[in-house]
Amino acid sequence: MTAPQPIQDLAANGVSVWLDDLSRDRIESGNLQQLIDEKGVVGVTTNPSIFQAALSEGHAYDAQVEELARAGKSVDETVFALTTKDVRDACEIMKPVFDATGGEDGRVSIEVDPGAAHDTGRTVREAKALAAEVDQPNVLIKIPATVEGLPAISQVLAEGISVNVTLIFSLDRYRAVMNAFLTGLEQARENGKDLSQIRSVASFFVSRVDAEIDKRLDAIGSDEAKAVRGKAGLANARLAYQAYEEVFSTPRWASLEAAGAHRQRPLWASTGVKDPAYPDTMYVTELVAPGTVNTMPEKTLDATADHGEVTGDTITGGYAEASDVLDTLERLGISYSEVVDLLEKEGVEKFEKAWGELLDGVTSELEKASA
Repeated sequence: MTAPQPIQDLAANGVSVWLDDLSRDRIESGNLQQLIDEKGVVGVTTNPSIFQAALSEGHAYDAQVEELARAGKSVDETVFALTTKDVRDACEIMKPVFDATGGEDGRVSIEVDPGAAHDTGRTVREAKALAAEVDQPNVLIKIPATVEGLPAISQVLAEGISVNVTLIFSLDRYRAVMNAFLTGLEQARENGKDLSQIRSVASFFVSRVDAEIDKRLDAIGSDEAKAVRGKAGLANARLAYQAYEEVFSTPRWASLEAAGAHRQRPLWASTGVKDPAYPDTMYVTELVAPGTVNTMPEKTLDATADHGEVTGDTITGGYAEASDVLDTLERLGISYSEVVDLLEKEGVEKFEKAWGELLDGVTSELEKASA
C-alpha cells in the first residue's frame, strides 16, 4: 500500500516517520502493521508514560500478569517482562522495514528505568539487561541525556548496543551527546565490534521548549515578546541540526565513518502541538532536513498524513534567524540555560512519576491475580 502524499514527501526529503506510542492492543489488533502499511510508519518509540497508559487501559496484559503472579515474580520483574515482550513483538513486526532499509529504520525503542537517570552504572546494567531480554537486532535502548547518562551512552555503544539518547533540550548537552556517541564508537572499534551494526538517534525535544518559554513571554506581554511566541522550539531544533552538521563533518567522524559507522541521526521528539493556536503539523513540516527522524503521537501522524504541507528543507536555511530568536529571548530576560535545565529536570521527573504509577498499577494487578 502507498503512504499518504505528505508522508511520502517527508521520506523524499530524508525524514523517517516514527510512531511515538506502543501498546499490546496496538500490536495484537494489527494496528501497528496497518500504520506501517497505510501511514508510512518506519519506527516506534516508547517511554515510561506510554507504557503506563497502555497497562492502565483494557485487559490485553491480564493473562501475562496472571502467569507472572503464579510464578511469584516481583513487580519489577513483571514490568520488565511486560514491556520487553511488547518491544520484542513490535521489533518482529518492524523487521521487514529494518531489512529493507539496511538497519536504518524499523527500529523500536525501550527506555531504562528513569530512576536510574542519575546513576551511570545502573543505567549501563539496565541497558544491557533490556538489550539481552528483547534480543532483537532492531531494538534501541533509550538512555536519558543527563550528565550521568553521558558516560553510560558511551559504555553501552562500546558494547555494540544501539542507543536512542532521550530528553535532550539544550544545544550544549546535544554537543556532549554527540561527543559521547563518537567516544562510544571509538571504544567499540577498540573492542573489535562491527561499527556498521551499531545505530543511534539523539532525541531532541521540541514542543516542551515552546510550552515553557511561551508562558514566560506571555508574562512579559510586550509586542516584542508576542512576536517570538512559538518560535523558540523550532529555533532550538534548527540550531541543533547546525551542530549536527558541524560534528559530522569533522576528521574524527570521518575516521569512524571509514570504519563503517553510521551517523547518529537527530530525532525530533515532543512533536505534538501543545498550543491549539499553532498549526497541528508545525513541529513536523517546519523541521524537515536530510537524515532526521520525527517521532509523532498518533494524532500528529494523522494530521500530517491528512494535511501536512511539506515544502522541502525547512531547517538549513534558517540558522541566522534561529540565533536571532534565542538572542531576543535573552534580551527579554528569559534565560535559555535556566529553561533547558528546568525542562530536563521536569522531563526526568515526569517519567519517574509515570514509572511509579506503572509499578503501582502492576502491583495491584499482581495482587488481584494472586487473590
